[in-house]
Order: sequence, then C-alpha cells, then structure tokens
Amino acid sequence: MNKNTDLGLLILRIAVGTLMLFHGIAKLGGVSFIEGMLDEKGLPSFLAYGVYITEIIAPLLILVGYRTRLASAVYVFGLLFAAVLVHSGDLFSLNENGGWQLELLGLYLLGALSLFFTGSGKLAVSHANKWD
Repeated sequence: MNKNTDLGLLILRIAVGTLMLFHGIAKLGGVSFIEGMLDEKGLPSFLAYGVYITEIIAPLLILVGYRTRLASAVYVFGLLFAAVLVHSGDLFSLNENGGWQLELLGLYLLGALSLFFTGSGKLAVSHANKWD
C-alpha cells in the first residue's frame, strides 16, 4: 500500500500555518491589548511583539516547510504562553456543547507538536536539515 505521508504532512502544514496566520494578520493593527494583559500580569509589555513571531513568522515557515521543527517549537511555545496568559481560567472548562473550551487552541498546539516530531516531509522548501 502506498502511504502518502508527505502529502499528509503538507496538508497538516497548510492547516496549521494558514489558520494561525489569520490570527497574526489580525494583529498587524497593533498589540496594545496584549501589552495591557502583560502589564496586568506584571510582565514586560515588549513581550507582546512576540505574537508576530509566533503568529506570522513561524506559521509562514511551517507553511512553506522551512525549518519546520524549529518553527513548530516556537509556535507551540507561543500557544502555551497564550493559554496561560489569556485562557488559564478555561483550561478545565467545557463549552455549551460539551466540548473542551480550548479545543481550537488544543488542535493548533497538537498539530504543531506533531510537526515538531515528524518534520516537514519531502513536499517542502527544505527537508534535509535536522530542523526541517
């Protein structure tokens, strides 16, 4: 049987990269609301600009398949940071339909974590480096 692992990894990269990229593009207008949340938690407000790395640069790298493992690690770190900073009250909550309140965040996180362990596959800009 012909396994299309590389095609599956490409589809996963497109899903994880494109869907998070929309979140990053929405933040191009500014991150003042994130700066406010960081200030409330006693963290330096310049960390808000990390959202551009985790929601624009990392997804673009994942999407094209360049240093996918490294980009996925950064992406996962950003998602964990967002989960703790913004959604910590919802970690153990269910939504009105009985699903996990953070299921979308969980899908992004687990998809990126899968890419961290598998790499980009052969249908990528680069696939020979250990970080691909």
